[in-house]
Amino acid sequence: MADSTRESDQILSAAGRSLAVQREGGTHRPAKSIGRGSADLKARHWKSRIKRILIALAGIWVAAVAAGLILDGIGFTGIMLTFLAAVVAVGVFAKYPKIKVPKREDLKKGDARQMVGRTELWLEAQRAALPPPAVQVVDQLGVQLDALGLQLETIDANNPALNEVRELVGEYIPETIDNYRKIPAHLRGEKHAGKTADERLTQSLTKISGEVDRVTRRMAEGALDDLAIKSRYLDYRFGGPEALEDHR
Repeated sequence: MADSTRESDQILSAAGRSLAVQREGGTHRPAKSIGRGSADLKARHWKSRIKRILIALAGIWVAAVAAGLILDGIGFTGIMLTFLAAVVAVGVFAKYPKIKVPKREDLKKGDARQMVGRTELWLEAQRAALPPPAVQVVDQLGVQLDALGLQLETIDANNPALNEVRELVGEYIPETIDNYRKIPAHLRGEKHAGKTADERLTQSLTKISGEVDRVTRRMAEGALDDLAIKSRYLDYRFGGPEALEDHR
């Protein structure tokens, strides 16, 4: 019986290279994640895809080996068919199932991390329809939402600030973009009441970005006060930098 081990290794190696290309986005790479939350969701989705790919490749390899044992070798045609099956499996499972863009009504659901991740993912899906200045603000919002998400993880679930954040993140941001997208594309550059729709969208998102920053700073005030109090206590207990230097 012909030894097909070498050919099987070559098949798996080629399939692995194809998988690596697909993980980088294939020949058409997607836009970079705007924040850690959406990046984490994409990473978990990719892990699920990779699991399916590995199961498919294992099944193809087992089938090829079994056919080789039964038929006393699969020959060149069998090797090529196995290689083709592996490439097709990688190509299909690397693209499907696609990650689902959250619906607007689902943005406020779940805990703080889930809310931030879903909102960032939703914003990424809207970027293609937005003017370049607004896209820059959306990218900035991704960084701000990451910082806001970290703050939300440390506060009590009954804190009134949480409801304010859910309204800001889950309502104002998507509502502003949805209102803009309802305007026909050829009218968005025309002035209405002194400004274009593109300009109004960018200004509105900029205001929201400033509000997100304000809320984040307000929630951080408690931690900043605690750090200042601790620092003053340490100065009182152990002395200032000069005292520490003398002690050393």
